[in-house]
Amino acid sequence: MSVKNERKQGVIEQFATKPGDTGSPEVQVAVLSERIAYLTEHFKTHAKDNHSRRGLIRMVSQRRRLLDYVKTVDVKRYDSLIARLGLRR
Repeated sequence: MSVKNERKQGVIEQFATKPGDTGSPEVQVAVLSERIAYLTEHFKTHAKDNHSRRGLIRMVSQRRRLLDYVKTVDVKRYDSLIARLGLRR
């Protein structure tokens, strides 16, 4: 129950700040957003999957912390990231 490796690599390439970048906050937030979207679709058919729901809540929390970090470091980067991901904030 995970995002396909090809899709994950595409997200990493799209949000990387330099070649080979996999650890920047932008990439981490984008990958988490992809996993969150996947699990959200999963819960539409598996409403009682509470074990995965706990993981989803943890991922949302992690994404929130990373976004808060980016916002404190550079507001322009934060605004750009929110716009590119289509997150409402």
